[in-house]
Formats: sequence, C-alpha cells, structure tokens
Amino acid sequence: MAKVERTWFRTLFRGEPLETLYSTAEWRDADFEGIDPASAQSDYALLIDETELARKAVATASMDDTFAFPDEDVASLRYVYLQVIAEYARHNGHADLLRQAIDGAKGV
Repeated sequence: MAKVERTWFRTLFRGEPLETLYSTAEWRDADFEGIDPASAQSDYALLIDETELARKAVATASMDDTFAFPDEDVASLRYVYLQVIAEYARHNGHADLLRQAIDGAKGV
C-alpha cells in the first residue's frame, strides 16, 4: 500500500519524479512475489511514512484539482481518493480472508 500511496498522490497527482517502490520494469510484481517476512517492520514503517507524505502532498489541494495521466487523460483528486479507497478495501478483504482461514471466525 505504500506503493499505492506514493504512486497516486505524489507521482500521479503531484507529478513528483519518484522511483517506484518495490517493483521494477523487469519485475513488475516484485511487491507481491519478492516478499521477505524479515522486512515486515520496515515495510510497515515505510507505509506510515508514505501515508504522511501523501497527506502533506494534498493538504492544500481541492478535491476538484486535476492532473493528467501520461496518456493525457485527466482526473481529479476526488478520483485519486476513490481509487486508493478501493485499493485499501481490496487488500483489507484479502487480509480478512487470510485471517478467517487461520482462525475460522467470520464477520466483524
């Protein structure tokens, strides 16, 4: 999710020239396939940092402010928030399925 925060808010919306986290042009799915449990604590710290940087990047922006994708399509900050919310919902759902598989508990 740190990659999602960085990409949507800082790279796409703000246009900051940042490196992509985790994946590369040669290994696009490294963020899913190159997982190292030993780096969980530092990965979580990076998520917290990227979330705060994303907040700062849009602190003075309006939901109606726009940006252009590389293909020149235009989107608003509102669209960015919807995309990020959807991404969190998907991943939280995945985590809930894993938790349920471990402990068998269902629901909230």
